Amino acid sequence: MRGRFLASTSSTIVLGFAVALATATLASAAPPSNINVTAMAGNEAENAIAVNPTNPSNVVAMSTLPDVVAGLAVGVSFNDGQTWTRRVIGAAGDTLGEICCDQQLAWDRFGNLWMTYLVNTNGDVLVALSTDGGSSFTKVADIQTKFGDQSSIAVGPNSVWVSFTRSPGKQMQAFGAAVTGLGQFGSFSTPENVPSPGNGDYGDTAVGPAGQVMVTYQNAVNGQGGADIYTAVDPDGLGPAGFGKPTVVAHSHVGGFDFLPAQPDRSIDAEANLAWDRSGGAHNGRVYLVWTQERPNESDNTDIMLQHSDNNGATWSPAIKLNDDLTTNSQYNPAIALDQSSGDVAVSWYDTRNDLGTGGSGDTDGIRNDDFQIWATDSTNGGTTFAPNFRVSQGTSNAVDANSFFDTGDYTHAAFVSGAFWPAWSDNSNSTGDNPDGTLHKFDLYTAKMSIP
Repeated sequence: MRGRFLASTSSTIVLGFAVALATATLASAAPPSNINVTAMAGNEAENAIAVNPTNPSNVVAMSTLPDVVAGLAVGVSFNDGQTWTRRVIGAAGDTLGEICCDQQLAWDRFGNLWMTYLVNTNGDVLVALSTDGGSSFTKVADIQTKFGDQSSIAVGPNSVWVSFTRSPGKQMQAFGAAVTGLGQFGSFSTPENVPSPGNGDYGDTAVGPAGQVMVTYQNAVNGQGGADIYTAVDPDGLGPAGFGKPTVVAHSHVGGFDFLPAQPDRSIDAEANLAWDRSGGAHNGRVYLVWTQERPNESDNTDIMLQHSDNNGATWSPAIKLNDDLTTNSQYNPAIALDQSSGDVAVSWYDTRNDLGTGGSGDTDGIRNDDFQIWATDSTNGGTTFAPNFRVSQGTSNAVDANSFFDTGDYTHAAFVSGAFWPAWSDNSNSTGDNPDGTLHKFDLYTAKMSIP
């Protein structure tokens, strides 16, 4: 969350998609059909999405509501996003209590949908569980802290894990529980420290094929000067080993609060995110890391970088740049997802490449680099090659027009299950014609389904 929420190296990117999907993936092709998940008045930002691996037609997405004191906008679909049941959870009087923000979702192989989130009334990090496809949630863990920040949640073959930053001190911590079936799980472990050289925040979590756990984070939690990106691994997960010495994977010129024309109020961080291959395929055990770079510092020329490791994070591949635009505009807030049925990996992000300030479909106001779209790419060969970038959002959005201190928030997410990639984003283009606030006003939560063979 980057502060308590209160209302008031490049590489050539080459083709990785099958020719049969050219119309869905080529940069010159029309974007896929977009879906307005929430279609409600007011701003929705900072998004989560998950797809049920036991029933891939079951999709759940949710967003923070920055214009109100508490609550999350939630959409649940059981028919591939054709129709949605919409509601607000975590408002005053809700059975879960009041929910502030930093919600994340993870769906395990048993059909359990796990959610972590924060509250305004204290600094606790909480976990809730749904066993009915996201129709209802029950609180199952409450970790008391003076202030928890940016909790993240991930599932493994037989476990669920949450990492977060505990303050004061900006200490990364993680805790987990064994999972044995639908609604069947053990007690959550006592949070254990994730070693960090000083501050650590804005992290993410992944669980490997053997139940090992990796946490990533950056060490600069404010300012615009830059940050080192670290990973640390607990080699036996719920066993006694604990997290080992962290590895410096990369240095980013994106700091903890790095302001961009497209995120003028909330700013961005490097937003490192993980995905671990447990598919049993050719690259089983490979873990991927995406993060945001800026070159040169304070140029607003930010790019999405990717690395991978085949030895539990001991060493990492050189960073490659995923966005293939030829501009010096901004790409930021990446979301990575891996299809555990195939090992394919896909990444989406906010992208201002089409806003040159000269008019056209990518420019809403004549100002360069402040209007954004969602773009993406994928790899079907373990990250050896990636597809040419393809545009996901049909419309062009603008954070200033949302009139919110929160812009699109600190992050967004994506899901990838059974060959279908589902990115989530905040959108005020009204490209679907059903935003109650109209065009270029408040954000709604959008998604799209893209088939990847």
